[in-house]
Amino acid sequence: QVQLVESGGELVQAGGSLRLSCAASGFAFDAYTMGWFRQTPAKEREFVATISRNGATSRFADSVRGRFTISRDNTNNEVYLQMNSLKPDDTARYICAAGLHVWAGREESDYEIWGQGTQVTVSS
Repeated sequence: QVQLVESGGELVQAGGSLRLSCAASGFAFDAYTMGWFRQTPAKEREFVATISRNGATSRFADSVRGRFTISRDNTNNEVYLQMNSLKPDDTARYICAAGLHVWAGREESDYEIWGQGTQVTVSS
């Protein structure tokens, strides 16, 4: 069964850090670009970060660049999002995605497999 399962979201104070994980199963993980998106009830889903299948290329949204990093473990089929200096504006449901036909893509349409997400809430 093709699956992405996110974990690590929780309530944190502004200025704090969180590490999100996404566990993949049912597909050839190392052949896929992996991405993180986020969504709130008031906003459309937005791109956060992406990493190419070999980990050599990563890209970030302007709003998180310098605070977030993305990494992957192709042995254990996991991708991570390290979030530092969190702000209340980072509050959202963070969703992991996998794309086969793209190299570190930034668009939703670049990704075919999606997880359910994990909630991050940053208090001021």
